[in-house]
Amino acid sequence: MFTVVVIVVIAIGLAALLYTGRGRARGSGGRGLKRRFGPEYDRAVALHDGDVRAAERELGERVKRHGSLQEQPLSPEARADYVTQWAAAQEQFVETPQKAVTEADALLARLARDRGFPDGEHFEEQMAALSVHHAAFVQGYRSMHAAARDQSGTEEMREAMVESRSLFEALVIERPADPDRHRPPSPDDRGHAPWALSRRHAKGSST
Repeated sequence: MFTVVVIVVIAIGLAALLYTGRGRARGSGGRGLKRRFGPEYDRAVALHDGDVRAAERELGERVKRHGSLQEQPLSPEARADYVTQWAAAQEQFVETPQKAVTEADALLARLARDRGFPDGEHFEEQMAALSVHHAAFVQGYRSMHAAARDQSGTEEMREAMVESRSLFEALVIERPADPDRHRPPSPDDRGHAPWALSRRHAKGSST
């Protein structure tokens, strides 16, 4: 009888440990996803009407599909060409904001493709892959993609261009995205990147 009691106690103890371990694993996974995705984590939870488990399943699937993706390097010529095209799109914003946003959206899609992400023709898949590796910066690209297809106001389009620049920089200068370090390493003497779009650009000021 004593032996049976001991076996039952041990079994209960093991079950409790297993349950606790699983709970910790789920918690750790959730914290890891939240740390990795940042604002994308909150967005996923909101899209799933507050269902944290459903949001984490979706984000976990993104990591499974795209976590092993290796970003491809750009040649110096390709990098310079992208910087030139981005600056041209922003200059064009003064006269034709909608066209500028549309061209910048297409430019980012090509840049992401050239860095090894899914083709921009499959935007949601490209966005999912980008969110795994550059989660802090993808919302700007999402906003610009929407602005390129909707009749947005000039201010909304300007904000989309400004926000999407962080992802452009993260991809074109080939370093891990860092939300506290948006600028490229070679700014002008005023501390601004050569392709930065200011509010004055959007209003067409010549000063």
